[in-house]
Amino acid sequence: MQNVRKRRGNDLHSTTGVSKQNVPERKRPTFHFDLWLCLTLQNWILDFGRPIAMIVLPLEWFPLNRPSAGDYFHMAYNVITPFLMLKLVERAHRPVSRTAVHLCIVTFVMGASIHLVGDSINHRLILSGYQLHLSVRENPIIKDLKPASLIDSFELLYYYDEHLGHLMWYIPFFIILLIYFSGCFSGSEDQQKIPVSGWLLLGPSSLYYWYLVTEGQITELFLLTFLAMLAMMVFQRRRGLGPDSNGSFLFYSFSVTVLLVSLWVAYLWNDPVLRNKYPGLFYVPEPWSYYTLHIRKSH
Repeated sequence: MQNVRKRRGNDLHSTTGVSKQNVPERKRPTFHFDLWLCLTLQNWILDFGRPIAMIVLPLEWFPLNRPSAGDYFHMAYNVITPFLMLKLVERAHRPVSRTAVHLCIVTFVMGASIHLVGDSINHRLILSGYQLHLSVRENPIIKDLKPASLIDSFELLYYYDEHLGHLMWYIPFFIILLIYFSGCFSGSEDQQKIPVSGWLLLGPSSLYYWYLVTEGQITELFLLTFLAMLAMMVFQRRRGLGPDSNGSFLFYSFSVTVLLVSLWVAYLWNDPVLRNKYPGLFYVPEPWSYYTLHIRKSH
């Protein structure tokens, strides 16, 4: 009886083993189309669409002493973007430093929140005649304020909005992307191919990064990130590794962005008004400054 039971047990075990071997394993898709699509859509809608929503929607719906439609867009962006970036890091091909990512997420949310307040007031000033292509002290609605110390307050607001807020927002943003990129290298050629869905997303993604770099005035930060990615690729190539489909998508998006920013600068190279407002080492005018100077005036 014991021998019969052993035989039955062995037969059952062998049958189970065969059935497990015959079941094909489900391969997890290497290209994270769902996350890249969500990131691209929410970037265009919640970030690029913020000022457009404030211009298009009736002012009566959002009094000047209450949050506007763009402010609600910004609030949603401050929640959704960190969540999507955390999910992206979780799916990296290789493990990365979670501590560094979490610190960057905290700083990102704080910087984006500072920018939310400054940008909200800034767009209300635009409705009152504030001109983005001029400095704070040169603006007609501000230069004659009394007492004169009020102008210093508006310059402080501009500093929080355009400098401190942007730095605390974008530096951790690009560090997270760089950390994620460092975990996207693989030795398999099949995982390095970008699917058709990725090529279709490349254009909208690159165009958004162009807007982010120009409007955020972060050309130096973006170029440093791009060069760091390039150096990382060269180093990993020597080890026989290449970026997987996600890493290639991110690198090609940045490459196209460099081209778009270069064309934008060349187009506005001889504009005297914008040249006066952006006198730094990198002359990269903001799209909304171009809008208030050339497009808004013509209408």
